[in-house]
Order: sequence, then C-alpha cells, then structure tokens
Amino acid sequence: MSARMNELLAIMARLRAPGGCPWDREQTFASIAPFTIEEAYEVADAIERGDRQQLKDELGDLLFQVVFHAQMAREAGDFDFEAVAGAICDKLTRRHPHVFGSGAELSAAEQSVVWEDIKAHERGSAAAEVSHLEGVPQALPALMRAFKLSKRAARVGFDFDAASQSADKVDEELAEVRAAAAANGTAPPSQEIFEEMGDLLFATANLARKLQVDAESALRAANAKFERRFRGMERLAAMRGVVFADLKLDEQERLWQEVKRAE
Repeated sequence: MSARMNELLAIMARLRAPGGCPWDREQTFASIAPFTIEEAYEVADAIERGDRQQLKDELGDLLFQVVFHAQMAREAGDFDFEAVAGAICDKLTRRHPHVFGSGAELSAAEQSVVWEDIKAHERGSAAAEVSHLEGVPQALPALMRAFKLSKRAARVGFDFDAASQSADKVDEELAEVRAAAAANGTAPPSQEIFEEMGDLLFATANLARKLQVDAESALRAANAKFERRFRGMERLAAMRGVVFADLKLDEQERLWQEVKRAE
C-alpha cells in the first residue's frame, strides 16, 4: 500500500479516535450513506463537465467515504480497508476469466454477458434465489433502478423481442396517461394518474435499455441541454431589454427555437 494511502487511513483513524473530531466520531453507516451517494454524483458531474482537476478532488472525496466506512467496520470488528481492497481484487479476477484465467478472448458485448452470468452464479442458483430481481438496490435513483429491473427480468426471458415493441408499449402507456388525465379533468391528480405516469416512465426506461441507451445518463444529458437552452433564452431576452417571465408562451417558444438554431 502506498505511503499516501497509509496516511489517509491514519488520518481517518485519528478523526474517529478519542480526542478526534466530534462530528466524525458520532457518525454511523446510515448517517454517512447520503454523503457517499452525494460524492458519487459529484464525481459524475466533474466527468460530464470535463474538469479533470475537479475530478481528481472529487475522486479523493469519494475515496474518503470508502475509508470512512471501512474505519467504522474495523472498529466494530467486521472488516477493514485491506479486506475491502481484497474483496474487490478477488471479484474482478473472478469476473474476468478471459483476462486472468484460461477463457477465450471476448468482445465488450460478450464480456458483458459473461459478467452478468457470473454475477447470477454468485447470487446462487435460480432455485435458491428468492427472486431473479434480488440484489437490485432499493436506494438507486428510480430511473436507474427501472433500467436494472427490466434488464434483470430480460435475463430470464421476460422481454420484448424488438425495441419497436418496447416503443409500442410506451405509446400504450402514454395513451393510458392521456385517458386518466381526461377523466380526471381539473381535479387534483388521482391515484390512477399517479400510477399511469409511473408505468409510462418505467416503459420509457425499458425502451432505453432495448435501444442500448443508459436511461439515467440520457436523462442527465437532456437535463443539461434543457438548462443550457433555457439560460440561453433568458440571456436573449435580457439582451433585448425584456423580462423573460413577462413574455407570452409563443414569444418564449420563438426564443427557444432561436437558441436551438444557434447550437
């Protein structure tokens, strides 16, 4: 282990020791978990912005989260950082037999299939499993979890043959949303609308999977595009001496189209 890694482990142990940092000492796995998730998102944000310096810093913050959890586990007598590193080394070796074993050379797509097969084997045989959906974390963002649930179901044959059929399902769910909304009128959204919207979003995530598009990444990109174009509209309005919020919808739409053409 490198000197700086040992230094980081020593710093973490000191923070948690008597006389260390009061805040760090009172933390638990549950209280730290939200920070771990937040740091992972900040890593993704730095990557999306192409900021390598920020990425270095954010990866350090994420590594600190791993060290924090490992330190708490060591104190509880469960495991330590060395065991964490050992577990991932063993897992990577086990799941890459074509690299570390006698397996044949594989394409990226073929390796993805092998990876999932090995994971399934690690979870146990189908007869021993509670469900083929076992192990998809509840804490994942909902869109990402929908993607993974449909992928897991597809492994045992519960899937459309073609992406066009998934697209038809999206159309079907959208029609049901429209029907529920029409029946509901101007009343507060009904439970039916709530459920139909959920079905539509799940069907959309499934279509993304069939098209081999990562749904979470696609939506993040769409969010960034919308934000960029909306800010562009606001800038154009300000340059022309008008208040964006005071514009009629058709005037705002013209600004939107202008920003799109400029891109």
